[in-house]
Amino acid sequence: MVIAINLALLIGLIVIGLPVPFCFMSAAIYMGTVYDFSFAFLLPSGYYALNSLTLLSVPFFIMAGALMSSSGIAERLTDFAQAFLGRMRGGMGAATIVACAIFGAISGTCSSAVACIGGIMIPRLEKLGYPRGYSVGLVGCASVLGQLIPPSVPMILYAWVTQQSVAACFLATVIPGIITTFLMCVVNWFEVRRMGTVQIEPQIPFTQKLQVIGKATRRGMWSLLMPVIILGGIYGGITTPTESAALAVFYAILVGFLIHRELTPKVLGEALINSSTTTGVCVLMLFFVSILAKVYTMQRIPQQLADFMMAVSSNKIVLLMLVNAFLIIIGMMMDDFSGTMLAAPLLLPLMMQIGVHPVHFAAIMGTNLGLGNVTPPCAPILYLAGRIGGSSIDEYFKPALKFMFFAQVPVIIMTTYLPGLSMWLPGLLMGVK
Repeated sequence: MVIAINLALLIGLIVIGLPVPFCFMSAAIYMGTVYDFSFAFLLPSGYYALNSLTLLSVPFFIMAGALMSSSGIAERLTDFAQAFLGRMRGGMGAATIVACAIFGAISGTCSSAVACIGGIMIPRLEKLGYPRGYSVGLVGCASVLGQLIPPSVPMILYAWVTQQSVAACFLATVIPGIITTFLMCVVNWFEVRRMGTVQIEPQIPFTQKLQVIGKATRRGMWSLLMPVIILGGIYGGITTPTESAALAVFYAILVGFLIHRELTPKVLGEALINSSTTTGVCVLMLFFVSILAKVYTMQRIPQQLADFMMAVSSNKIVLLMLVNAFLIIIGMMMDDFSGTMLAAPLLLPLMMQIGVHPVHFAAIMGTNLGLGNVTPPCAPILYLAGRIGGSSIDEYFKPALKFMFFAQVPVIIMTTYLPGLSMWLPGLLMGVK
């Protein structure tokens, strides 16, 4: 009953619009009061939990995402994807999806992908005859790839909470992310074929197309090197995720000032202020979530939740279905950061009790929260895409629903019930069993 009231309080405050850190603060105060904990004991526990080098990567990745659009990196990534895919049926839509996937390999967040790729690609799509509502729904759903294609900030937070390898959690979502990208491109192809109003860029001779691709590759070479540097450093054992994140910020500044020459001191200052604000909100939220998790652990609430769900059914298939539904609901109500921090400590004991590996659960959580983030009533990522694209919900909800049902839901089912999909790469490259 206590945990039910706690969750109802937390979700209710989020729904009415209270800032997320204060929602977690209210939930922590409620739990501390009910169980008569001394806040002189709880507050230092929140501080010590934040004393982590792994968490230091979060503000750096947020900052790198903010700098990418200002330094011209995001635009060159979209031009690169467009050069390969733009001259086929539905090619510009597919290029948008692929651009979101590539962008995810740098920024690690959904919101950055919506802001950067949406601002660039929605006008281009509309110019070719794509309805604005469809373009917004496409960008909103495709931006979820930002938390599936590594490096992913939610996976960093999950690894921090559950004491797992960050690199292993990154690898767990790679194949689900690639499959989601492919299925979204398929859905886009059928939708564009059905529309009949979308223009296709004029076909050109093969040699000329090679020249266009070569030009886009040369122009975007420095942008394309960014994910190679970040992921190559992590998986090559050269850098930690935190060092790679710092390197991404340094690289974006260097490219923006010296190579692309689109970054100015004023724009850099604005990007740093915006990313610092976002980081401050994130750190405040993590502080209160850490206190809440401490109370949960000391009162064995995750174990009680696991026992309750096991009492509902002992069938692993049914339990995983219930967990998926719970994660999607959490994703509807809050952003990917908050959802990860709340659900990971609550559900991991149940997952381990029914034989689900923590790294496998990372992929389950990433795919489910991604769907929740674009599913109303709250749908924070989808609504953000609507604001950027200047479209109303009645225009973009139906197109978005098709991407959810025919691309994201199948990937969730496969990821949940086929462990090899998310465990193969961590096992191959890191020996995770």
